[in-house]
Amino acid sequence: MGSFQLEDFAAGWVGGAASVIVGYPLDTVKTRLQAGVGYRGTLHCIRTVYSRESVFGFFKGMSFPLASIAVYNSVVFGVFSNTQRLLGRHRCGEPEDSPPRSLSDLLLASMVAGVVSVGLGGPVDLIKIRLQMQTQPFQEAKLSRTVALGEQPAYQGPVHCFATIMRTEGLAGLYRGASAMLLRDVPGYCLYFIPYVLLSEWITPEACASPSPCAVWLAGGVAGAISWGTATPMDVVKSRLQADGVYLNKYKGVLDCICQSYQQEGLKVFFRGITVNAVRGFPMSAAMFLGYELSLQALRGDHAVTSP
Repeated sequence: MGSFQLEDFAAGWVGGAASVIVGYPLDTVKTRLQAGVGYRGTLHCIRTVYSRESVFGFFKGMSFPLASIAVYNSVVFGVFSNTQRLLGRHRCGEPEDSPPRSLSDLLLASMVAGVVSVGLGGPVDLIKIRLQMQTQPFQEAKLSRTVALGEQPAYQGPVHCFATIMRTEGLAGLYRGASAMLLRDVPGYCLYFIPYVLLSEWITPEACASPSPCAVWLAGGVAGAISWGTATPMDVVKSRLQADGVYLNKYKGVLDCICQSYQQEGLKVFFRGITVNAVRGFPMSAAMFLGYELSLQALRGDHAVTSP
């Protein structure tokens, strides 16, 4: 088998689809908490969304991420696995399929995956957040303007949202918040893949060649909670920059968003949604890694789960 393996991309697609379905309701809550107004906390946000928009309010804009994030996750997992494999072989000078791991290989492969994720995921995340935020009350003191819930939404769907952004903001508009996303995802993926690999190896008995599905589920969930919990401050900035522009533009960039948010709401604003981020990170990542590993096992015809 060659050093470049397409199975990693296919398995990543399955894992990505599983994670979207499991985590999307809490992702909507997280976005409303970080970029919206009028919510006192996670439970209040959940009750408010449900009372105003019913259960469908938690799944607004999900069709686009379900299709696109599966592809995005496919590329991220494929890039990480193949980069790590390539680095291992280059370091060891061995032609074998599974060269020994090193922390430096994991770190560099995670960083490459983080950079690639922004290039692919920036527009997807922007459209998702715009669709999630457009039905939510918006108020800007300087303009004394409120967009009521009953008014016609700015976007009729993912395609209309994409076309509107391209028409009004250009290609650069699709990558609004990309710098904040880069600052979130590069360290975020390091704290995602590395804890997963180390924890799955730690809880796997020496007699077993590969971690069991239960070990994959646990290690993936813990890694997701760690990664999303620590990424929350930059996730808040990214969400605000991307939601900005639904009705008006408030922020000039990352530093301006940080300064304005701190001046108006204090340091605690950067930890808004940290609970829902960590809570949703566990089932999302558990589903993602389990879907990835089991799909990889099926595609390769293995009888044991193989870590990325």
